Amino acid sequence: MGTAEVSGSPTKSPLTVSTSVTETLDGFHEFKISAYSLTKGLGVGKFVASETFTVGGYTWAIYFYPDGKGPEDNSTYVSLFIALASEGADVRALFELTLVDQSGNGKHKVHSHFGRALESGPYTLKYRGSMWGYKRFFKKSSLESSDYMKDNSLLVRCRVGVVKSCTEVQRNYNIPVPVSNLGQQFGNLLESGKGCDVTFQVDGETFSAHKLVLAARSPVFRAQLFGPLRDRNTDRVEIEDMESPIFKVLLHFIYWDELPDMQELMGTDSKSASTLVAQHLLAAADRYALERLKLICESRLCEGITINTVATTLALAEQHHCFQLKAVCLKFVSLPENLKAVMQTDGVDYLKKSCPSLLTELLKYVARLGEHSVSASGYRKEMFADGCDANGRRVKQRLH
Repeated sequence: MGTAEVSGSPTKSPLTVSTSVTETLDGFHEFKISAYSLTKGLGVGKFVASETFTVGGYTWAIYFYPDGKGPEDNSTYVSLFIALASEGADVRALFELTLVDQSGNGKHKVHSHFGRALESGPYTLKYRGSMWGYKRFFKKSSLESSDYMKDNSLLVRCRVGVVKSCTEVQRNYNIPVPVSNLGQQFGNLLESGKGCDVTFQVDGETFSAHKLVLAARSPVFRAQLFGPLRDRNTDRVEIEDMESPIFKVLLHFIYWDELPDMQELMGTDSKSASTLVAQHLLAAADRYALERLKLICESRLCEGITINTVATTLALAEQHHCFQLKAVCLKFVSLPENLKAVMQTDGVDYLKKSCPSLLTELLKYVARLGEHSVSASGYRKEMFADGCDANGRRVKQRLH
């Protein structure tokens, strides 16, 4: 019988390699504290807070205590803190607070973890409402006559770096995956005209499209083209109460999932023209239940509010249930420097005819704002007696 031979050297397993990578995900926020003198006397432990902002998957806010955070300093100092405003446990982060020198000399007051060795490592926030900052950030008597103050306002910049760790495994391949171009492919299909099986008559112009694409993107088109109550002739559809350029943009968005170059479309970069298109497009998006397009238009209208357009935009927001846009419009109109000018525009006449109850709501809003204006205009905040939430933790609840 034969005998088995055993190799003298054992088979080696391949070497595997992994690397622990720790880095910071950085984010920045700028917080302007206007009408500073009106915040004085607010009370120890009471604060004004910035809008919340997101860094590293967590929500943060800046807290400014004009009369100090604690009673021990007898309101001698202002306090400044960065707070974790979302749920989280043992969030490790680096922070930087900068009080901006508004004289242009560049002599900012900076407190920072960045760019220096930290003996105990990054700061750890244990729970929602945990804070990092300074009770004695600046002496009030010195602050009010300093270059940090301009037009009765202060400017604070903060930087948050959330520490994240992961383990990377070394791989012996590198296959770059391109970003999806699905929108471009569908857009090219529309432009080619191949396979189109429905035409739309809009304001004297004809547009061709594909039923399945329209049905996939819009529940309204789906019902219109394939539903039990669909029209007999679904190959030719007439669209009423819409201008052809707006339908063209609507169709472009359905296929490309993005808006075209609006300046090129309109032939002008006029802000009023851009607002007008956004208004009509929002109505069209709501009509065909294109929620993403509707939100894009709502966001653009929030950014482009002017004296001449705010009344018609407010009416539009009411008619199409755009609650954030409505709130922004009401706030814009209620500003003392805007109210009189807005009431003299043609848009108010349109508002009276289309949404008479809204005009009453607007006037009540302005009156209520005047009655309760006990602090600097421009703040939208809850002010807790002790800067705490209902659970006693120091955190500002986001207002919706």
